[in-house]
Amino acid sequence: ALDLKLRKEMQIELKRLQHETGITFIFVTHDQEEALTMSDRIAVMNAGKILQIGSPTEIYEHPTHRFVADFIGDTNFLKAKVVSLDDEHATVALATNVPCKAAAIEGTKVGQDVTVAIRPERVILARTSGKHALSGKVENIIYFGTDTICHIALDGGVIFTARIQNKDGARLEFVIGDDIAIDIPDGALQVLRD
Repeated sequence: ALDLKLRKEMQIELKRLQHETGITFIFVTHDQEEALTMSDRIAVMNAGKILQIGSPTEIYEHPTHRFVADFIGDTNFLKAKVVSLDDEHATVALATNVPCKAAAIEGTKVGQDVTVAIRPERVILARTSGKHALSGKVENIIYFGTDTICHIALDGGVIFTARIQNKDGARLEFVIGDDIAIDIPDGALQVLRD
């Protein structure tokens, strides 16, 4: 129940003490940001069952279950069909049938309908022209200081969230009502278990 600044200072101090003493800490929290900040390894549980154990980077970047992706950070979920597979990646077709590379999980099969996740900060927004992974209309824009959040109503009606870092200040190229395209870099999608 500490204020935000003091809580962040305490997190840094606890992490320093842990490294200095070399002892194992077990830290139980429902605060996802705190879990990512404080941990070397995270176990995400649901209904008393461990779904995934890994480093903060593994849990955030490559969740294997929908619950884990949804619980740790903001996530967009999309339906897709697996078109092809290689060693680590699946090529999936989204609603637009534009193929995108996704990190695959064990058991992924060609032709399978899957749910894929993508973090809001991993997408690239552009004006609609040519072939893009997704497209829609800007519904809402929220300025957060370091970031700006755009809510986009996809052509299929799903609300998609994009996060743009305000590197150059709040100079967003889009306004509410604009048609917009969403490009997805290779590997930004993650196939999930439901």
